[in-house]
Amino acid sequence: MAAVNSAAPSAKPSVLDLAPVIPVVVIDDAAHAVPMARALVAGGLPAIEVTLRTPAAPDAIRAIAEEVPGAVVGAGTVLTAEQAETAVAAGARFLVSPGWTDRLLDAMRASGVPFLPGVSTTSEVVALLERGVSDMKFFPAEAAGGTAYLRSLASPLPQARFCPTGGIDASLAPGYLALPNVCCVGGTWMLPPDAVAARDWGRVEHLAREAASLHA
Repeated sequence: MAAVNSAAPSAKPSVLDLAPVIPVVVIDDAAHAVPMARALVAGGLPAIEVTLRTPAAPDAIRAIAEEVPGAVVGAGTVLTAEQAETAVAAGARFLVSPGWTDRLLDAMRASGVPFLPGVSTTSEVVALLERGVSDMKFFPAEAAGGTAYLRSLASPLPQARFCPTGGIDASLAPGYLALPNVCCVGGTWMLPPDAVAARDWGRVEHLAREAASLHA
């Protein structure tokens, strides 16, 4: 598994480098988890962020971790230390938060798995860099300033790397991926609600393959 925010000087490539897009998944029915993950992986998107927004999320993470070998499943919308523990116990291999506090950052670091704390201001970025964290989530990307904001951070803070999420679709993704401080983006467009409801995993795989081919 690739490492994120590892303190080791010879850290392996980050989860940010696995694919240009990390699907952000909200699962209401855990029965959808495995076929959905298989479709995403088959389409070339191995890193899958399952958000902890529904009661089904821990079971979905567990199922993906156990039954989809090619998936690197993580937990998103991590807000508390307890959620971090629950997610890791279920099999999450990385954690993502929409924002961070000292307590939450300590909990994610103590979890033993890679993590992406969320930021939306320069001060938050600098504070994380002081704590040895260089890989971050930029959220909500479009509402917080989009590509113009991230571009303005590249020169003064070149060591910070971002996965922007929030309001990004297939048409906007290339603009983000063109930035030197953006490694990948997060999004949901490869998981249309009607396709998921119909269990049209072939369509999901097709959209995932298109997303995996995105570049600047």
